[in-house]
Amino acid sequence: MKIALIQTNPTIGDFAGNVNRMIDRVEEAREAGCQLAVFPELAVSGYPPRDYLDHEAFLTAQEEALSTFIYNTHGIAVLCGAISRHTGGTGKPLHNSAVLFEDGNVLFSSHKRLLPTYDVFDEVRYFEPGESSRSFEFKGMKLGITICEDIFNDGEAFPHPLYQQNPVADLTSAGPVDLLINIAASPYTIGKQKLRHNLFANMCRKYSIPLLYVNQVGGQDSVLFDGASMAINALGRCCGQAASFREEILIVDTEKWTPLEDDKADETENVMEALAMGIRDYVHKCDFSQVLLGLSGGIDSALTCALACEALGADNVMGVALPSPYSSQGSIDDARALADNLGIRFETIPISDPFTSLKNSLEPLFKDLAEDVTEQNIQARIRGNLLMAMANKFGRLLLATGNKSEMAVGYCTLYGDMCGALSPLSDVPKTLVYTIARHINREKEIIPWPSIEKPPSAELAPDQTDQDDLPPYEVLDPILQAYLEEHRSIQDIVAMGYEPEVVKDVVRRIRMNEYKRQQAALGLKVTSKAFGYGRRYPITEKFQEF
Repeated sequence: MKIALIQTNPTIGDFAGNVNRMIDRVEEAREAGCQLAVFPELAVSGYPPRDYLDHEAFLTAQEEALSTFIYNTHGIAVLCGAISRHTGGTGKPLHNSAVLFEDGNVLFSSHKRLLPTYDVFDEVRYFEPGESSRSFEFKGMKLGITICEDIFNDGEAFPHPLYQQNPVADLTSAGPVDLLINIAASPYTIGKQKLRHNLFANMCRKYSIPLLYVNQVGGQDSVLFDGASMAINALGRCCGQAASFREEILIVDTEKWTPLEDDKADETENVMEALAMGIRDYVHKCDFSQVLLGLSGGIDSALTCALACEALGADNVMGVALPSPYSSQGSIDDARALADNLGIRFETIPISDPFTSLKNSLEPLFKDLAEDVTEQNIQARIRGNLLMAMANKFGRLLLATGNKSEMAVGYCTLYGDMCGALSPLSDVPKTLVYTIARHINREKEIIPWPSIEKPPSAELAPDQTDQDDLPPYEVLDPILQAYLEEHRSIQDIVAMGYEPEVVKDVVRRIRMNEYKRQQAALGLKVTSKAFGYGRRYPITEKFQEF
């Protein structure tokens, strides 16, 4: 049997648009001789719809769209993810379901059993879990149909499984299964593709059953879905893989399971593509087409600008230099050189005059006080104000340019450099910023090399560098990863070889700047633990680990 794995990029609630594109893809699959087309989890509504699931109008619109899809599909069967009603007497009112239909008739449906509640997931808030796992015979093949998390609970792969049930084990123990199919909306994080491949390969070998995995693609707010749908044979070898970070149809012939050569995907390239996709989808799905950002001549704004051009095209990106009295001529030149290399619109607006004016206004109150971080923040907020004014006037979204290292320790200014509709690098550590920038320059200079090689500086005070106030990023970033992503204790991090006072100070800064991060622009998630709704800490608290 020929099966089309169709990874789609839905928009939440765009039921007509989502279904019309799905119908077009089904027609392509039918013309290619496929008997079955498989779409991702909640493909009709898009994933995750979150609190729209509490709205009856949203649910009704989804049901109408699914009915339209079923009615307009002929000559090929379709398996797709959809919302369905829970008709039992108790429990949550909805199921996260897989629906199989052909020629206007629903042949089979099943409900997701394992509902994740960690990190960015909150499915127990909305859905009732399915009670059992059942196979279904289709054109002579017993199909074991699962939904995303249902195949991520193997006790051999995870030392501490999150759920008591193992739907795959239940399916196989109930009788012979010829083919496992998993429809998913599994977000991208660094290393996730390799983890999935290893997990699926071990599972296929364990049960001696091939697997078809179909994943959503595209950006949904801060969450990025990478696609990378795949076919794994019963020996655990990958026999087909769809592209990452774009829509694609992968056709699999279940009579032919020929292994591919091992994929040598570059993780730096993956991160870069994920960020560009996230920018593109956020801007376009919010009905904008153009962005602007401040260009300081530093590496963070340069990388953000390069990614925006990759995502939207240079004609849709505007860079603005906002030099202060402390900005070096080299930084201004680097910002202009970047704009020239990328071919974007570039403007310069000095902020010395408004800075002087604000200082004069505050002089009666500040006259006996030495200049400090207050005056630095005034400069950052002038820039934020001017950039927001231009965003409003020109109908562009403003991109913030801060990185994860700065966000973690509060090396950023509320209502200043934190202004923006989207912060693409807010989950990218500074050391990874450098790695991506060098990757972009691998064939020719796009980001000016001085922006990469000079000591990073906010240039808000004379001769200022980041390392005046922070540990070197080569020290800071591993501490942040250990504490934020791996949840290691201060004692454990010190045992890794870091100075106790440095570790304590970093953790102190993380805790005291939670209030900033909860007011920050939305970021794009690429690590296992990003700032945002997947990381939930109180602002007012008194916990003292040390």
